[in-house]
Amino acid sequence: MVTDLRELEPFGRDVEFGYVDKTVHAPRRLHPHLVLNTENDSMLRALRTELQRATSFTFSVAFVSPRAIALLKQELIDFEGVGRIITSDYLGFNSPAAFSELLNLRELGIDVRIHNETAFHPKGYVFQQPRGVTAILGSSNLTETALAKNHEWNLRVSATRDSDLAEQFTNLLDDELFNSTPLTQDWIDDYAAHYQPPALRPRGGRRSTPALDEPETVGSITPNVMQVDALSAIATVRAAQKDRALVISATGTGKTILSALDVRAVNPQRLLFVAHREQILDRAITEFQKVLGAPRADFGKITGNEREPDKRYVFATVQTLSQQHVLDSLDPTTFDYILIDEVHRAGAKSFTRVLDHFQAKFLLGMTATPERTDGENIFELFDYNVPYEIRLNTALELEMLAPFHYYGVADITFDDGFTTTETTSLSRLVTRERIDLILKSIETYGQAGASPRGLIFCSRKEEAHALSGELNKRQLRGKQLRTVALTGQDSIEAREAVVERLEAGELDYVLTVDIFNEGVDIPTVNQIIMLRHTQSSIVFVQQLGRGLRKVDGKDYLVVIDFIGNYANNFLIPIALFGDDSLNKESIRKNLIAAEEVGVLAGLSSVRFDRISQKRVLESLATVKLDSFQNLKSAIESVRRRVGRVPLLSDFLKFESVDPVVLATKMGNYPALLAKVKVAENELSEQESRALTVVSKELLTAKRPHELLLLRALLSSGRLDEESAAATLASAGLSVDNTTVKAVLRSLTLEFNTASEVAMFKTSGPAIRNDHGVAELSPEFADAYRTQAPFRAHLDDVIDSGLQLTADRYSLAGPFTPGSQYSRKDASRLLNWRSNMYSTIYGYKVDTDTSTCPIFVTLHKSEEVSESTAYEDELLDSHTMLWYTRSRTTLDTKEVRQILDNAVDIHVFSKKSDADGPGHYYLGQATAQKAEQTTMPNGSGKELSVVRMHLRFEKPIPAGLFDYFHTNLTD
Repeated sequence: MVTDLRELEPFGRDVEFGYVDKTVHAPRRLHPHLVLNTENDSMLRALRTELQRATSFTFSVAFVSPRAIALLKQELIDFEGVGRIITSDYLGFNSPAAFSELLNLRELGIDVRIHNETAFHPKGYVFQQPRGVTAILGSSNLTETALAKNHEWNLRVSATRDSDLAEQFTNLLDDELFNSTPLTQDWIDDYAAHYQPPALRPRGGRRSTPALDEPETVGSITPNVMQVDALSAIATVRAAQKDRALVISATGTGKTILSALDVRAVNPQRLLFVAHREQILDRAITEFQKVLGAPRADFGKITGNEREPDKRYVFATVQTLSQQHVLDSLDPTTFDYILIDEVHRAGAKSFTRVLDHFQAKFLLGMTATPERTDGENIFELFDYNVPYEIRLNTALELEMLAPFHYYGVADITFDDGFTTTETTSLSRLVTRERIDLILKSIETYGQAGASPRGLIFCSRKEEAHALSGELNKRQLRGKQLRTVALTGQDSIEAREAVVERLEAGELDYVLTVDIFNEGVDIPTVNQIIMLRHTQSSIVFVQQLGRGLRKVDGKDYLVVIDFIGNYANNFLIPIALFGDDSLNKESIRKNLIAAEEVGVLAGLSSVRFDRISQKRVLESLATVKLDSFQNLKSAIESVRRRVGRVPLLSDFLKFESVDPVVLATKMGNYPALLAKVKVAENELSEQESRALTVVSKELLTAKRPHELLLLRALLSSGRLDEESAAATLASAGLSVDNTTVKAVLRSLTLEFNTASEVAMFKTSGPAIRNDHGVAELSPEFADAYRTQAPFRAHLDDVIDSGLQLTADRYSLAGPFTPGSQYSRKDASRLLNWRSNMYSTIYGYKVDTDTSTCPIFVTLHKSEEVSESTAYEDELLDSHTMLWYTRSRTTLDTKEVRQILDNAVDIHVFSKKSDADGPGHYYLGQATAQKAEQTTMPNGSGKELSVVRMHLRFEKPIPAGLFDYFHTNLTD
């Protein structure tokens, strides 16, 4: 494998490609390249890539932000060479916190220096490799927006060690070093003492906008973008004469302000606001007073100590209000607008008693997490009216929440080789070695420029108390740690007192187990530390949400997740990406996308160290996501949402389980509903078989063609090739006769093997008449015309399938780069006459279509024989080193067709068998540099084999390339 500049020949081709002739085949690793922040590229990705292959680096940048350092933190930790960052105090842009973060990098062996120049304004990143140098120069400072979001121009160039350009860089870096001094704590203290942040000025003549959730003066609060949409949606519900609605809004997105704005719009005679804690009431009264502009005398409380039921706006704790004598004292029509905060608690008897008593004109519920595990249906309580929903990712994208930087860190490995599990003893959880690891990780990943105000979630109460005691004996960055353990056994008053101390900066950390998941507001929390296995993705998000509220002085939230050998590690990516599909391919694609883009919504990020990453992916590989228990739970969840047995399309609408998983688990969706005892199967045996054919063959076709023609057949009854082509063309699909014939063969099952057809025990949706024209089969037509349940389910499959293919697959070619395909998929999408999955032994040439799919498993199983253990390898984003089957030569017919590029070559690959049966599509390729060689057969005999390069027409998507190459799966 060619790496960096160890061989000049590939570099020479890169130079020729970049400067002379773009048609030259080159590795394209060291060619001149514009680095822009686009959908598929970013300065952040470029820096991460160069750090992975450099032996030393120097960043010389005018401006640095703490969040940019957080985005590169894992790469800087993993970097084993010599690193240097040079900056200055130019224009006072760099905050004292930024310099503290830089100084903390000294613990990683990085030399941080302050340049002596008064007008220091470079933006250069230089990386040394064993035989060369690469530099990225342009407009990007070391700030999060410059690395991932802003419109920036940067140019990446490379040169050999002996070149003039390399010498220029050497001289420049020597000069930078000579004219700079090491950053010290004394320098930072002096800088902080005189620091004045640069004034916030409107840019480009535009008026600067206030923060999304920061009101200005009493009664003058205007809604932000989210609130405008939500208020309109709620008003639409009322206009439809509906008397209740549920708003789902992520923690920290301003639900209280939103509800106050709606009250202002309705202007009710009397308002009742119900919550479960008096602290929430006090905060809500303050917010409502600002929004409504009403005097404090208009606001009253009904709590354990106060009774003011005659005020216009009454705020009550449910514990007091639900007492029968209190309810009896209030007329059911007293309030015309009732508002329930944290309404997911409304299943409790106290809430139910309150709601049953009153007869309001309008009832509004608010929650961040409507999903419940106790079977209560919050959606039913509000007649399934959910006018507005804003979940975590959207709120982050709209910058309504503080961004977070998640770091997955491997928990301790003990001397006996074991790490933490769900059953690790308490004595091991509080060993000196583990506490050392925890503190070292906090020092490494935590914000050096901000005092910690953190929540530590532990696995059990005893661990929380024991760890708190031990941590209080330790120091963090030279300061004595101050921690307290809180559990469900502590009173509400005790919890609130501890929260006040944490908010006031009198505590560094609160260690807890079963509280603080929800219902508590601690805006200043800037660290979440997870010392327990993830039992629920819902709880994970709730705990993450404790630190996402925006507040002055908090740049971002740091999440440090200590990952042991937990069976439920697969829940981590599910929670982080909000992926409820129960589809492993979807979850892996989210991991790949996070690698490719480098950041998540709102410039948050997710990074794992190598060991923790391996533990997560091993858990994902072994878990049975589509268990009947998981499927039933998901179906019940959506049923509670829609108030009926859900359709497949409902799961798409609410971003829940992948409909393909639901529709194929038991052959078809109605069969699954019956299996998990959600609904009786109303289909006859024949109808069930027919629906199974459509579900397993057409829904999974990974293109819309089959479903579009099936819909046309259901309408017209017959399709000749001309009308079929017209149907596809009218849907905007580019078609030819080969494709039309192939799609019709799918509908008649002529594409399928004899064993597949026998398994279905029925014909396909279409049959051929005496003239060779496709007609809807009589049984299919009769069932669709006369049986409403069959018709409804079939339409649901077609609708869902068409939406799926539109969302997931490109129409630019038969395959979508980065998506997974089976050998059967390749046979179908390349328009082969039949399913040849069983005879594609790594590759197969189809002479009718002049196509050849190649399937590669890069990391072979130990069970693979030596004669098939090919040393295939991705050399770069444009090139794969590939071996043909053994016992072949340069003159073997199929090999000759590949080498002559007489066929269209499509390459599919997977990391290992843990990726599942599918292979990721890398792209279309041409064969180059073929040579005949040998490989052992396991008994000492050498077998002939052909080795070649497969050159991709378009580069492999960056995230996918990383998936095969970097610590994501190593």
